[in-house]
Amino acid sequence: MAKESVKARQKKREKIVLKFSKKRKFLKESKSYELLQRLPKDASPVRLRNRCSISGRCRGYMRKFGVSRIVFRNLVSQGFIPGIKKASW
Repeated sequence: MAKESVKARQKKREKIVLKFSKKRKFLKESKSYELLQRLPKDASPVRLRNRCSISGRCRGYMRKFGVSRIVFRNLVSQGFIPGIKKASW
């Protein structure tokens, strides 16, 4: 489980990236890199990190489902994700 402060920081960054996305795109197209550098650092989408929507874990993130491997395994075993079952042979 990630700390609540880490989750909150990530949500804050997501909001800032959305807020400045059009402005960043315009500045990149006009090639005014000095103005681009004056924007907040968190406005860059590179600073975002894929995190599990339930636990906040960043490692072992499964992009298709939006959760980490540990949470994914629990959800599958409980039958909450349709079409997927544990392999056995």
